Amino acid sequence: MTPEPFSLLMTVYGGDHEEHVRDAFHSAVHDQTLRPDHVVLVRDGPVSAELAGRLRALVEGSPVEVTFVELDQNRGLGPALDAGLHAARHDIVARMDADDVAMPHRFQIQVPLVREGADLVGAGLLEFGEDISDVVGQRIPPSDPADIARYSRLHDPFNHPTVVYRRSAVVAAGGYGDLPLMEDYWLFARMIANGARTVNVPQPLVFYRVGDGAYERRGGRDLLRSELRLQRQMLREGFISQPQYWRNVMVRGGYRLVPTAIRRPFYRRVVASYGARRNRSRHREDARGGAAEPPVRFVPRQRAHTADGYDPAAGLDPAPPQPEH
Repeated sequence: MTPEPFSLLMTVYGGDHEEHVRDAFHSAVHDQTLRPDHVVLVRDGPVSAELAGRLRALVEGSPVEVTFVELDQNRGLGPALDAGLHAARHDIVARMDADDVAMPHRFQIQVPLVREGADLVGAGLLEFGEDISDVVGQRIPPSDPADIARYSRLHDPFNHPTVVYRRSAVVAAGGYGDLPLMEDYWLFARMIANGARTVNVPQPLVFYRVGDGAYERRGGRDLLRSELRLQRQMLREGFISQPQYWRNVMVRGGYRLVPTAIRRPFYRRVVASYGARRNRSRHREDARGGAAEPPVRFVPRQRAHTADGYDPAAGLDPAPPQPEH
C-alpha cells in the first residue's frame, strides 16, 4: 500500500530575508529523507524584487510540485496559513517557517506518527544565532498527551514551527483565525478541546532562528493585548476556569511587560525546559511502575464567531482539494 502523502505549508512576507527563505525551503524539501509530496508556498503581501525572484527560483527548481498562493495584501500569519490550508492537496500538512532550518530526518520521524493516528505532532527545537552551528538554547516540549493537555491551560504545548497535523482536525477546530501573535496557541487549544490526538517528539527536529530582537518580540503592549484577548477567548470557550484565567493574566501578562534582560533567562530556565523536566518525571514514574495519570479532558462550549464577526473556518472545506487530471 502506498503511504499517505503529505503537503508542506510555508508562508513568506516582506520582512523575510531572501537567504533565510532559500535555506528553509531547501532544508524542508530538497534535503529531507522523506520529502513532501506537495508544497504550498504562500506569499503574504508584497515582497521585494529580490525576494520575489528567489520565490520564483524556488518554485521552478523544486523537486516536488509547488502551489504558489499570492495574497495582494499582508494579512498576517493566521489568515495566510488558512489560505495555505485551503490550497493544501493532502490531509497531512507539515508546517515550516521561512527563517528556520529543518533537520533532514524531521518528516521521516513525524509524518508516520500522523499516518498511524495522531492529529497533531510537534517536536523539540534548537535555537540558533548566526548559523546552525551557533546553538544558544533548546525547547523540549512535554511528550505525554495528558501533560500536553494540562500544560495547554497555561502555555502553548507545541513549538509551532515543528508541527505536522491533520488538515481536517485543524478545520474542525475552526482554522487559525486572526489572533495576531497567538494564532497557533489558540488553534492548538481548540484542537485539544475538540479531542484531537496529540503527541510531541521530545528530540529536536528543527533549528529555530533567534537572531537580534527575538526575545524583545515576546514582550510589549501589542503582544500583551493579544495575550489578554487569548485568555478571554479561552475563558469564554470554557477551556480554562476563572482562577486559571487570573493566574494566566498575572503570569503571562506580567511576562510580556518585564524587561528583556529578565524575560530571556526566565523563558530559557522555566518555559523552554518544562517539557524536559516533565518528561524525566514521567520516565521515573514509569520505571517505578506508578499508576498513570488520567487524561485531562475539556468539553468546549459551542464555537462562536469572534467579536468582529470573523469566522476562522469560513472558506475552509473539510476535505482538501483534489488535483486536476
